[in-house]
Amino acid sequence: MIGSIATGIATGIGSLPGTDPIAAARLLYDELPELPHIAELPARGPSAGLVGRTAGLLVDLPVDLQPAGWRLVDRPGADQRRAMSMLRQDLDALDEVFDGYAGPLKLQVGGPWTLAATLEKTRGDKVLSDHGARRDLTESLAEGVRLHVVEVARRLPGATIVLQLDEPGLPAVLAGDVPTVSGFGRLRVVDAAAAQTALAAVIDAAGVPVLVHCCALDVPVGLLRRAGAAGVAFDLSIFPRNDPQTAELAEAAEAGVVLVVGAVPSTPQSSSEASGRSSSRSEPDPGGEVGALRSLVARLWQRLDQPPDALAATVVVTPACGLAGGSDAFARTAMRRAREVARALTDDPEF
Repeated sequence: MIGSIATGIATGIGSLPGTDPIAAARLLYDELPELPHIAELPARGPSAGLVGRTAGLLVDLPVDLQPAGWRLVDRPGADQRRAMSMLRQDLDALDEVFDGYAGPLKLQVGGPWTLAATLEKTRGDKVLSDHGARRDLTESLAEGVRLHVVEVARRLPGATIVLQLDEPGLPAVLAGDVPTVSGFGRLRVVDAAAAQTALAAVIDAAGVPVLVHCCALDVPVGLLRRAGAAGVAFDLSIFPRNDPQTAELAEAAEAGVVLVVGAVPSTPQSSSEASGRSSSRSEPDPGGEVGALRSLVARLWQRLDQPPDALAATVVVTPACGLAGGSDAFARTAMRRAREVARALTDDPEF
């Protein structure tokens, strides 16, 4: 369970193709009925992407889009106002399509470390380079997340909310592999304890179950579990890739952490590669047969040395990452395939 939300189901990671919030909300309502989410539509521009969208939630910490990327500034700029406006449009679409909805709903927000590794200070290097700036960013994000959850709960009082923190940059932060603004150096390693403390602050502020999504090679599962994550989302095609990672994932599953397994390819190219065919716009075909994808998840469970009858109670199936890189038809098929795989695991959890 993620809080009171059943597992053995499917959901999406966040992004979708297109620019129409109403159409995206309807698609999610239809294709992911067990755990729909608020759509992210990055095709609308930088203010609708992961960093820009989250920047619109920051409290008392203005940002603006500069030629080199997002930067902290002295007063809110047009780009932050645009991000806030787009998020309101998304919530208005949610009101219209999900009117009277009573069930689980997932929100997505960029995590504190991915933001710190991306945002630049008003003067100087990235926020990640400055302890005080990192603290201010974490506090601002935590309050923004709290208010965002409250707002969605006000609009849809029957919804059971889950928050997803997107942390694709966290492994690089922990490895000291984040480039400086100049690009000629790397920012120093962040201590794991400090990383855990910041994540815990945002997770605690949310007041709802939180899963952390990281589509990188070195997902720090143990750190995320200790920070209070109820679930960990990862790309099954690249993680876990060695015995220590497998052991850490097994410990998390035994501790009750939900594994949100990205088993379905999320781009046309990866789908074609997974099925052994050319990528000549053979959309839609996310990953081939349901049985083959079900076996990939079951084999992971076997590697974790977990009992088959616990699989469906511990796993949520998703595309590997966001679906903005494909067509509408591809996105619909990928979500539908994730549901089919989840259902197959529930019906037949044996290896």
